[in-house]
Amino acid sequence: MTPFRIPVALIFLAASGLFLSGCMADDVQKAPGEHLVSVRVSEVTGGEAQEITLRFSGIVRSTQRATLTFQVSGTLRERAVELGQTVAAGDILARVYNPALEPARDSARARLDELRTGYDQAKREWERSSRLHERGVVSEQNLEQIAARRDSLKASVATAQASLSEATQLLQESTLRAPFGGRVEALLVENDEFVAAGQPVMRLSSPEGKEVEVRVPAYLLAHVAVDQELPVWSVQNRIEAPVTGSVVEIAQAGAIRGELHPVLVSLPVNTLDTGEPVEVGITPLRESALTVPLLSVIRSADGMRVFRVRDGVARRVPIDVERVVGERVVVRTGELEPGDQVVYAGITRLADGDAVEVR
Repeated sequence: MTPFRIPVALIFLAASGLFLSGCMADDVQKAPGEHLVSVRVSEVTGGEAQEITLRFSGIVRSTQRATLTFQVSGTLRERAVELGQTVAAGDILARVYNPALEPARDSARARLDELRTGYDQAKREWERSSRLHERGVVSEQNLEQIAARRDSLKASVATAQASLSEATQLLQESTLRAPFGGRVEALLVENDEFVAAGQPVMRLSSPEGKEVEVRVPAYLLAHVAVDQELPVWSVQNRIEAPVTGSVVEIAQAGAIRGELHPVLVSLPVNTLDTGEPVEVGITPLRESALTVPLLSVIRSADGMRVFRVRDGVARRVPIDVERVVGERVVVRTGELEPGDQVVYAGITRLADGDAVEVR
């Protein structure tokens, strides 16, 4: 062998070794189980979306409040409180004078005393007649008549007791007392004015708990729920952050056209004052259709499919196509969710369960 052929042979062997080692390295890196398919993906759009927050005005009021009335008619003779005064439960607020109340009570009491006396006498007479009947002096018929008179008087006594209780209660109703502790909000009747039974006399409110009532269109009732938290802004201080109220009552939609329906919102303590104008925010939610790129939809023997990519693996997901909107397709499916990734490029190289590389 000539001297120059030896180096050439060595170089050829070295190059062959490098080529083979490179091929082995490629075989190791691209094993069949680890082959990645390069694809492009797009997000599934749709689902729940929020619209602009709508504001509805209302006035802060006390949760516990009452418009007080007398149960009897008469002339207002005494008003023991002033506007804005704080009272405790059971305090006397006003008295009304009706000239028939006291005589009616006294008459019922006298009638009860009369019947009780007659009943006691009839009961003693029956006891005496019973002893005489045992000796044969009084007949059975006379004894029965005495017993009947005694029982009749007993029933009359019970009726008189009920009449006295009613008359006494009516007389007590001429005095108006505070049902709970609070503040006098309004005085609706002046002294010496005639007050009919059930006529409002004054309004009382408790400082414990505040709420606001807003009226909304019927379609918004589906966008609020009991215990849902809503923002409440003060109209007088719009730059301040809203307080968070909680829905406690929701009206049922009626059949009257254009009618607004009340929604009651409870407010946190020590936040807004009674009588303060506020705005309550309600944000409608709408369900938008799911859409995928038109290029991601493939037709198979089993129907329409898309490849969804999760954790680097592509899986077929069945879909129902509703309509095409531009370059996207509105679909119905129980498996896809907004934000899922679906393949729209590289589909022809994909099989169910392939590992993918997103580019």
